[in-house]
Amino acid sequence: MASPNPTAPSPMPLAHVQPPFRRLAGLILGSLALLAAAPATAELELHPRLQTSLPAIFPGMSAERLNVTEIAPPPELPLTIDLTLRANNLWDRLRNGFAMADLNDELVLHYQQWYQNRPEALRRMIERSRPYLHHIVEELEIRGMPTELALLPMVESSFNPMAHSPAAASGLWQFIPATGKRFKLEQNWWQDERRDVMASTSAALDYLQTIYDMHGDWHLALASYNWGEGAVKRAIEKNEARGLPTDYPNLTMPKETRHYVPKLQALKNIIGNPETFARLGLPFIANQPYLATAAAPRPMDVKIAARLANMTLEEFRHLNPSHNRPVIKADTPVVLPADRVDTFNENLANHQAPLTQWQAYAVKSAERVGEIAARFGVSTAELAQVNGLPGNVRLAAGSKLLVPGSANQDGLQRMLGMESSPAIIQPEPKARGKKGKLTAKKTSAKNTAKGSRPVSKAKPVSSKKAPAKKPQKK
Repeated sequence: MASPNPTAPSPMPLAHVQPPFRRLAGLILGSLALLAAAPATAELELHPRLQTSLPAIFPGMSAERLNVTEIAPPPELPLTIDLTLRANNLWDRLRNGFAMADLNDELVLHYQQWYQNRPEALRRMIERSRPYLHHIVEELEIRGMPTELALLPMVESSFNPMAHSPAAASGLWQFIPATGKRFKLEQNWWQDERRDVMASTSAALDYLQTIYDMHGDWHLALASYNWGEGAVKRAIEKNEARGLPTDYPNLTMPKETRHYVPKLQALKNIIGNPETFARLGLPFIANQPYLATAAAPRPMDVKIAARLANMTLEEFRHLNPSHNRPVIKADTPVVLPADRVDTFNENLANHQAPLTQWQAYAVKSAERVGEIAARFGVSTAELAQVNGLPGNVRLAAGSKLLVPGSANQDGLQRMLGMESSPAIIQPEPKARGKKGKLTAKKTSAKNTAKGSRPVSKAKPVSSKKAPAKKPQKK
């Protein structure tokens, strides 16, 4: 067997033998790796060695330059809500402004179930809120206050501006007379601004901000709104003296106040949850102004104001429930739908007839309302109602009444300056009895209650004869 040739080269191991296509693939992958490592937006110059090594089988790829396409990353979702964007749905705007701490207890659950079990009543209440809610939310945002306070009239009055409580609270926000005066709401013979939607809303937010500044807690502010800030302050001081917590859940308070904040929280939970809101079929309210104001430079009848705005009298009174009399003072703002203001102003400018069909009447000698009504061709009941009188009472000389007509406008202007009723009710005159003695004529239960019925001070005379005196013996 012949020995191997010592001069022949030794064979290369198989692992080191690379076919041409594997070398070509490695060259391409290396080129792409260099491209990926460079900035994506740059136009890359290839190394001279790589330029000469590109095979001819890739005609679309230039040996001098490569065009790079940038792949944009997926957009990131915002982590916060942009409150500067205008929402089309007022409920979304309301939810975005919720800022009060939540209250979670059994009473909240109870009232949440109570409202959800009565969807029809909840829908009616929300429909009543439609004209007013946008204005209230806007006022809260301007002041930087929590927007869930816009739901408070649902608890107070069910959004009925004519609501009146046994405690003499009145209006959407249920002001009692003393608190209304404290926050400069006029209450006189002509008008009660506790029922004025815009004036009472401004006063209510002033009051809520005042008691929040006092306590530093919205739950305690709401308790003060319902119970009185003095009562809440005393309850806090009592807990402090005993070393007890002084937050809302731990104060001793009346049942009405204990249930007050849970009712508001329950409504917040329902309206704040879009799924629950949709399931109950609650009404949509557009995020646009509903109310605006206008005024006339002269006294104006409520009926004429409604006609100038192309509204029914009922619609006008619904937005202007504060007027007690059929005449509105000059320059008094009237509340109208925002889309009726231009119509009102245009019709007012073209209105040539008098703006009021009422005039002042001065009573010269004592007479009854029925006698005056007959003289002016109106019913006794209507004249009494217009002037806020209890019925066909007897008026004293010097009394002033609103009666139909427009002749005495100067007298009307003077009447408009009076804060209280200008009518003076005169008691019934005393009539003479059969023996010429004066006796009071019974006219009404009111007079009897006041003690106007005469009471005889004479002792009753006995029907028995006095016994005859016996003659004394001498």
